[in-house]
Amino acid sequence: MERFKDKVVIVTGGAKGIGKRIAERFQEEGAFVEIIDKEDGDWFIGDIADPDVLKDFAHKVIKKHGHVDILINNALPLMKGIDDCTWEEFLYAQKVGVAAPFYLAKLFKDYFPKDSSIINISSSRDRMSQPQTESYTAAKGGISALTHALAMSLAPKIRVNSVSPGWIDTINYESSEEDKIQQPVGRIGNPNDIASMVLFLCSEEAGFITGENIVIDGGMTHLMIYHGDNGWKLDK
Repeated sequence: MERFKDKVVIVTGGAKGIGKRIAERFQEEGAFVEIIDKEDGDWFIGDIADPDVLKDFAHKVIKKHGHVDILINNALPLMKGIDDCTWEEFLYAQKVGVAAPFYLAKLFKDYFPKDSSIINISSSRDRMSQPQTESYTAAKGGISALTHALAMSLAPKIRVNSVSPGWIDTINYESSEEDKIQQPVGRIGNPNDIASMVLFLCSEEAGFITGENIVIDGGMTHLMIYHGDNGWKLDK
């Protein structure tokens, strides 16, 4: 398929994991993909927490292509908890996870043609948490809220949606039976599960969807957990 032939797609944090697979899938369908990441590689290298880096990146993309069709805000915020996270680290996580997506949308908004898309990668942690994850969880809650706000401000030209992954294996993790029974679908997710939804949301088939957050977690956030149910046992 070439649903995105000659479309200009930006992926933040596209060097590895979910972002890498999203970038690959768009390339497979004919898109021009521009990646920004802190990792060394054949893309724009820079820290998206720095607004000057974002401005430089935006300038180079527009100079090269003249417009942007799709923006994928995927870069991963820092995850630290209330015991160890400093003031500066907490703010850094919000810069990467919320401020940078906002600023990129602002920098590019006049260069999007009609029927463009912005996809924000949130997390099922926008509604559930483990202890000591405050910086990451706050950023993911923020990006979910930013999604519907941008959808209203940028309508009708640009559709804005978010995807909330659950447990996604990006490191070839050897999952156990205990891991699998946490997921009603019976397995841990993979980056392609997220990329497939991202491409759908950017396609014409999703033309009536905006301001939405799609949870892709194998049903994990809907599984009620009681002692003895579904293979779970309380270990005191």
